[in-house]
Amino acid sequence: MTFDVARIRKDFPILERTVRDGQPLVYLDSANTSQKPRQVLDVLAEFYERHNANIHRATHQLGEEATAAYEGARATVAGFIGAAEPAEVVFTKNISEGINLVAYSMGNASATGSSGRFALGPGDEIVITEMEHHSNIVPWQLLCQRTGATLRWFRVTPEGRLDCAGSGPTTPPNSGIDDLITERTKLVALTHQSNVLGTINPVRAIADRAHAAGALVLVDAAQSVPHMPVDVAELGVDFLGFTAHKMCGPTGIGVLWGRRELLEEMPPFLGGGEMIEDVRMERSTFAPPPHKFEAGTMPIAEAPTLAAAIGYLGEVGLPAIREYEHGLVAHALEALREIDGLRILGPAEDVDRGAAISFTVDGVHPHDMSQVLDEHGIAVRAGHHCAWPLHRAMGVQASTRASFYLYNTHEEADALAAGIREAQRFFAVGGG
Repeated sequence: MTFDVARIRKDFPILERTVRDGQPLVYLDSANTSQKPRQVLDVLAEFYERHNANIHRATHQLGEEATAAYEGARATVAGFIGAAEPAEVVFTKNISEGINLVAYSMGNASATGSSGRFALGPGDEIVITEMEHHSNIVPWQLLCQRTGATLRWFRVTPEGRLDCAGSGPTTPPNSGIDDLITERTKLVALTHQSNVLGTINPVRAIADRAHAAGALVLVDAAQSVPHMPVDVAELGVDFLGFTAHKMCGPTGIGVLWGRRELLEEMPPFLGGGEMIEDVRMERSTFAPPPHKFEAGTMPIAEAPTLAAAIGYLGEVGLPAIREYEHGLVAHALEALREIDGLRILGPAEDVDRGAAISFTVDGVHPHDMSQVLDEHGIAVRAGHHCAWPLHRAMGVQASTRASFYLYNTHEEADALAAGIREAQRFFAVGGG
């Protein structure tokens, strides 16, 4: 089927509005949060209007309907990412909570003196990358501080790729894959696709190396799952997380997928209602996964709304979305490369990269650039995008980020380039 962006745009009510005294909205901030189609918004409204109740223990009809919707969403997510069974899908409030769930479970295992694969201590190592969002850096820093383990990381090349060969500085922890992943490595955590550079990382190759060393692998797929088919078995990883609001779904719900045998072995993250098997004053036992990790009242209405977003993306077709975005990003990169004084951070060609483009412009601070673009109705992001170490590695403190999705057009990419030139004229810099 031909990808019909004009038809798709009609599904998103917010794209019909104007901003800043009548400017048409050009929304280029989907890496931060995506817009939602009517088909998804309607499911959220219908749940609250017709099925609203708490789940699992209610014996009345509304409770049964709510439980069926919630657990049905779990099955939908499992099918979407190629999980072996729905019980491998844990609902969280976002991917940050999913990563923290694994980190704190490892910390809890260490505190109880466990000798299993989740226990850490001095001499053990966790490997991440300079490319990570803070959500995939800070939890591991805290875990290492609690356990005495050592944090190491892949460096990023000037081209915005992971330095797997160790061509940069070789002093640990900043070296290549042969030095980083060793018998001391307990876990490797990396992003599938950079939220700043758009770089798509060689997850399978790194996972295979990690497993050969006896390490576990966790992948932050928040920026890849919305844009391309992702199959956990094909990636060969142990944990994978993503969040609904970046993929046409609601805020307040995310997903942590983990292999069943690992989830069974992991200690709980949070304690409370629903995650228990039996509670006595002396001690408690816990429900099997995934419920062991879902304490308290969960994002009930958001789960079937996430399922609706998955259904919407499935109807459009993720391969078609990926192909369309490939051409759109190539067009945007070409338009930006023609602007004097503009530097694209990361891959300048649309090869192994996604739909986020971060850039700097000589003589214009990213926040000023964002403000000028906003005056023309163009919504972008400015700052370090929760990736401060990556910006330092690229030699800048901040950048402007334009991120595209299935509802953006070539004309909007051209509007971005025109807006950047307008900012250059306003600040009297560059040749346009």
